Amino acid sequence: MMSTVDHWQLPDGVEEVLPAQAESVEALRRVLLDLYRSWGYRLVIPPLMEFRESLLVGLGEDLDLLTFKLTDQLSGRTLGIRADITPQVARIDAHSLAEEGVSRLCYVGSTLHTRPKSLLASRSPIQLGAELYGDDSLGADVEIVRLMLATLESVGLSGVTLDLGHVGIYEAVLARAGLSGEKEKIVFDALQRKSVPDLRQALEDVDPTVSALIIALVDLHGDEDVLRRARELFSEVVPDALAGVDALQEVACDIRRQLPDMDIYFDLAELRGYHYHTGLVFAAYVAGSGQALANGGRYNDVGAVYGRARPATGFNTDLKALVALLPPATSGGGAISMPDEDDPALDQKVQELRAAGEVVINCLSGTPDSRCDRQLVEQGEQWQVLPLNTDDRV
Repeated sequence: MMSTVDHWQLPDGVEEVLPAQAESVEALRRVLLDLYRSWGYRLVIPPLMEFRESLLVGLGEDLDLLTFKLTDQLSGRTLGIRADITPQVARIDAHSLAEEGVSRLCYVGSTLHTRPKSLLASRSPIQLGAELYGDDSLGADVEIVRLMLATLESVGLSGVTLDLGHVGIYEAVLARAGLSGEKEKIVFDALQRKSVPDLRQALEDVDPTVSALIIALVDLHGDEDVLRRARELFSEVVPDALAGVDALQEVACDIRRQLPDMDIYFDLAELRGYHYHTGLVFAAYVAGSGQALANGGRYNDVGAVYGRARPATGFNTDLKALVALLPPATSGGGAISMPDEDDPALDQKVQELRAAGEVVINCLSGTPDSRCDRQLVEQGEQWQVLPLNTDDRV
């Protein structure tokens, strides 16, 4: 017996966006792109797919595993469907624009993942973000963090916690361990899981003093006291790590000058995109959501693979995930039903109403659309908008 196929089903982690949510997604997209424009960020629209090497060169195994690949029927080369728009924007800055000085770019578009990044994550997020190129200062990092927080504020989210870390601290400590590439991957994975037993096993051949410092990273998370403890731990054995600690302190102070009530959480073992980022990393959380709503960091090395190394920092978020946290959209006053008639005066009136922002829906077969609460009625020689009798609906 042939098995039946439910042709309406979608792959796990892939969602369709129905009218009510789609309207919210589009409205929020417009609000946020206008916000970024007001900060001086210019919109770019990268292609949905590129040659695999352009999408992934130098960006690490983690992004490669997330990327769908297919064969280009024209060239025979391997294409990739983007899993992350950030590398594409880095290519645009380095190669297509090739501007001198600071460039500020923003974007929004669909991405596709071979597997979800977390248990609750979508495999088809609508990625929105902003990137700043050409400035290696902490001021640029602070600007991007503030824009990320302004994004969440524009959405109307409250109770935001800013999570700060710095890849340079981990790199400085790890450099003292002298690990092989394979052993470093094991240590990195154990550190992300905060598994002390696995760390001890992986570091059993390392100098005990250095091993203890790597394991200590597991517990270096919390309020600003974390930075004090880090200075005490690293000042003598790994002084190079203090630059990252100082950077975290400075960024936190700058953020609090503008947002004194911001809840800031430090996590020195949080290394999102370690093979991608090169300095400050950050994320934003809200109460009741276990996943970061937005995250980003500095990634100075990416542009080099496109022929032009540039300092870079940026953040991104999933537009669908933001909309999911908002209350259900309410109707904007309903719509207007128009009779299905060939009347120039009626056409003129409908054009005026639509230009003013009203929704006017043709009444086919004499049945007004369920969204309509008003109707166009001819009175004398003029068309007037009047309340719609609910008895007229079927």
